Amino acid sequence: MNFILNLYLCSAVAVSCLPPYQYPDLFVDGYSCMIAGNNESILKLEEIGQLEVNKNKLFIKFLCTEQVKGNPA
Repeated sequence: MNFILNLYLCSAVAVSCLPPYQYPDLFVDGYSCMIAGNNESILKLEEIGQLEVNKNKLFIKFLCTEQVKGNPA
């Protein structure tokens, strides 16, 4: 079964999240998807930068879901 990773950039100041970004790669299991979600979250926060993250109280949440058979990602 393949897993799809969706990342959400959220702001505690705005009390909202942007629409999800679907990671382009599929994962063979939940574990590898979760590891990628954590790693990608760190990379994105580093890219945004400490000042913006702190100013807007940004955080990233992510969700790994099983791909429904016959439903392309």
